[in-house]
Amino acid sequence: MSQKSFEDVLQSAGSPVNLLRNSQSGPYVYPVVPPEYSNWRDEQRAWRESCILFNQSYHMTDMYVEGPDAPKLLEYLGVNTFKNFGPDKAKQYVPVNYDGYVIGDVVLFHLEQNRFNLVGRPSVHNWVQFHAETGGYNVKCERDERSVARPDPVGRKVYRFQVQGPNALKVMEKATGKPVPDVKFFNMTTFTIKGKTVRALRHGMAGAPGFELFGPSAEGDEVKAALVEAGKDLGLRLSGARTYSSNTLESGWIPSPMPAIYSGEKMKTFREWLPANTYEAIASLGGSFYSNNIEDYYLTPYDLGYGPVVKFDHDFIGREALEQIAQNPKRKKVTLVLNSEDVLKCIGTHLQTGERTKFFEFPSAVYSTLPYDKVVKDGKTIGVSTWCGYSSNERQFLTLAMIETAQAEPGNQVTFVWGEEGGGSLKPTVERHKQAEIRATVAPVPYADPARKDYRVNS
Repeated sequence: MSQKSFEDVLQSAGSPVNLLRNSQSGPYVYPVVPPEYSNWRDEQRAWRESCILFNQSYHMTDMYVEGPDAPKLLEYLGVNTFKNFGPDKAKQYVPVNYDGYVIGDVVLFHLEQNRFNLVGRPSVHNWVQFHAETGGYNVKCERDERSVARPDPVGRKVYRFQVQGPNALKVMEKATGKPVPDVKFFNMTTFTIKGKTVRALRHGMAGAPGFELFGPSAEGDEVKAALVEAGKDLGLRLSGARTYSSNTLESGWIPSPMPAIYSGEKMKTFREWLPANTYEAIASLGGSFYSNNIEDYYLTPYDLGYGPVVKFDHDFIGREALEQIAQNPKRKKVTLVLNSEDVLKCIGTHLQTGERTKFFEFPSAVYSTLPYDKVVKDGKTIGVSTWCGYSSNERQFLTLAMIETAQAEPGNQVTFVWGEEGGGSLKPTVERHKQAEIRATVAPVPYADPARKDYRVNS
């Protein structure tokens, strides 16, 4: 009998941890865009020193939610406030399950009255669509799937570019032929580029003023060409897929929380609604943090640094649980700076005979969809790291981690455990290896000074 739902898959696997740990998928895919346009070192340098163009047109799911009940539905599912959230605004939207654990996060665009767009990994889209279809809401959901989940990888509805870096505003001025208006963070405006109407979100992933631009996909090539021409004398570089996934190390956003849907009787109806090939079913779990209890992998908004986003000014799923969690958050998001000598020892094992450690890929060392490495202090696990990679700007390997609040003071020394137990799991991205303990220093998040001073989470 074929498996028809995600719940069927889960039951066949025996446990969620078994399902995810040995999934055959690797890290989240950034398709269509070439791995590098020049080289990832100079591409990283561009967002710090000049300007970079990220092509985000292919790796994220878009879902349009439209109808009289759209604001009501989205408010009920998110921890965010919807006060003063009108058209031409956006926010980092965070739904949680009934116990207050994060299902995912996306950027929510308020395009026009009663019309919204959710952009990001598909776990949030699935949760919202489920409630839209089963909750009696007067709304319509229209999905535009990411390229790896569609038969025509480049046939998206819209293009999506980001122009980021110290020279981003100058590039926009040249491309539009007009001064850039003063737009507040996570607010939208409209530009005209080569006669095309371009909607733009004021963003700042790289720690400097920038914009996320979007419009009909048929116009994307012409708009992109105009941006490239405008940036010729301003140091603009195109970002390849390898570079794009490493930007988060400096900006501090954790892109890979495990969707908290794998357990709980209240979530069973949702799991039965999800198809057998859903993102949540094929995602892979990797890293040195091991527990047989799937709920030990769940994260709260406070773990992820979304505390300022949580507003108890409305009723939402998980509110009662979050009110309790908010009284005493257990962990804090930090950057860990890995000891370079220890990292070099690990890399050195690949140039010697005998056992080797897990390979450090450059610039992103992530090898699973849901990376979870343990962080240890005095023999005790004090948290998890969920993203690891190399910043050429900082000349350091960095990880984004969540550790016990008492251990989160910058300068504190901890241990980062790299590699999987027992020689590694059955994922094709995992070679046989031994685990390694790497010294690490706690640092602020975002790690890069410009991002720390200018980047902020929007409610």
